[in-house]
Amino acid sequence: MPEEQSQTTMAVDELQAIIQRCQILEESDFRGEDFNLFQVAGQKCLEDGYAAQLLEVIQNEKNKLCSPKELFLGLLEQIEQTSGEQVCPTVMLLLQPLQTVLLKLQNKKAYSVGLSLAMIMNQLTPLPVPYTKQQIQEDKLGLCQCCNAVVDFVKPFVNEVVKNMEKSSEYNDMELKEELLKFCMKSLKYPLLTAQLEQLEGIEEHPFRHFATEIIDILQDIRELMPLVFLHHKGRRSYWENQEFEDIERKNSAGSLACLSYLMFVQHFGINCFPMVFSPSYLLQCNMTHIEVLLKRTEESMLSKGLDLFESCLLRMEDNSLLHQYLEFRDFINVPQDLVKVMTLCPIEHLRKKSLNMLQLFIDKFDAEGKYTLFRCLLKTSNHAGVEGYIIQKIKDQIHLSLTKAHDNVWFTGHHLISLLDLVLFLPEGAETDLLQNSDRIMASLNLLRYLVIKDCESDNQTGVWTTLAKIEKNFLKPLHVGLNMSKAHYEAEIKNKRENRREANNSNTVCSLTVSEEKMPAMTTEMQLQVLHSALFTFDLIESVLARVEELIEVKVKAAMDENI
Repeated sequence: MPEEQSQTTMAVDELQAIIQRCQILEESDFRGEDFNLFQVAGQKCLEDGYAAQLLEVIQNEKNKLCSPKELFLGLLEQIEQTSGEQVCPTVMLLLQPLQTVLLKLQNKKAYSVGLSLAMIMNQLTPLPVPYTKQQIQEDKLGLCQCCNAVVDFVKPFVNEVVKNMEKSSEYNDMELKEELLKFCMKSLKYPLLTAQLEQLEGIEEHPFRHFATEIIDILQDIRELMPLVFLHHKGRRSYWENQEFEDIERKNSAGSLACLSYLMFVQHFGINCFPMVFSPSYLLQCNMTHIEVLLKRTEESMLSKGLDLFESCLLRMEDNSLLHQYLEFRDFINVPQDLVKVMTLCPIEHLRKKSLNMLQLFIDKFDAEGKYTLFRCLLKTSNHAGVEGYIIQKIKDQIHLSLTKAHDNVWFTGHHLISLLDLVLFLPEGAETDLLQNSDRIMASLNLLRYLVIKDCESDNQTGVWTTLAKIEKNFLKPLHVGLNMSKAHYEAEIKNKRENRREANNSNTVCSLTVSEEKMPAMTTEMQLQVLHSALFTFDLIESVLARVEELIEVKVKAAMDENI
């Protein structure tokens, strides 16, 4: 007999011997020590790779060796003791016997089902979720297969709840239902919140999409789908009476609820049972909390879900239809600020681009006062010259619409606009402002001012720019002149210094460091540093040329007005 076959026989024979000894015992004589021996032998079979033989022994009708409760605890301990690559194979091996035992339990069935599902999910959660098409197809650790096996394990208990609810409209045995709800919430958080759920070409049966469908079906069957969709993190009867525990529960459920909304409104799982009576603005309001939760994460899978959910809600709405009062809700201010963080900090390019698109779409949906309020907020909070420059361009677009449309828009003309221009046409630190760091904002501000001077005659003064010209010159134009002179002189001196050092060293490839806009640049050669310095000078020249043009236009307009008065 080969050595491998001999080892197999030894491991299984040892297990059989323990079971046969237990078979002759009365249930009252069966002790914990006996079951411990069974567990050790069973674990050895699993570790040595003889899972199939172990399953055959467990499923054999002759081997009813103990009470369902003892076997239940033993099976759970086997699951608890496994780790790493063995988790999914072990769970899948033991799900069927565990289900059989649970169905035979009379007392505390709900508690035991909940304990089983919690143990299984706790063991699965540390495993990485396959994300790419190749990873999903390989399913190296067996997670995709295992998740769907767990759903099959749960179905008899779902059916039990459904039957009980059908028997009585006042179904009072809520314990099993609550355990199934907890399982669904955990499943939404892991693996579905992390999983790639788009249809993938070449994968006919996407395992996570199938799993998501099953979870949504369970929630629908136990009549919890709609209550969860409209939960808003409040209003539901809590599992806890203590307020502190209730707050913890809400925090833990945030990712699950966000994932559920994504599944329904983006992937359209369960949408057939969704009542189509709600306005697009109400649906946006319902989802803003979930969008905020997702956009605060840094993982690609969650950020993309948040952006997709936001897009889905916004595309349902007409432009200019979202009332400004919605900005009184905290989420409606937080989400655009989160978008700005993704636009400026996220290392993934396509997510940065999509965030910018979503910010534009969000702006488009608001009425005039909403746009105005949003612009003020973003100018005060973004702390990023590129974003501020973008917002200033959007303000210019709104002014243009106000001046060219037949009806007057009070929010982008007159005193409201003057208040907004106070945030735009000024230098944050006066002449000491870092002009290179703020060049995007400064150029956008100058272009806006140039547009106002050209488009709005002093005699009309629809925008109010002519009455506030003295303030603009004091807070913006004069400090900008001084700042440009200082910055150009500084950079020209740096260039002269570098050239002299280069001549002394007689080696243009000397590596040294350079500080630009208070940031130390990577080590570079003198030639590279000179290129950076010349680029900065070019930026200053560009700002100076636009500034000169603006001042020229102002002078011409003022002179023309004076001539008319004469």
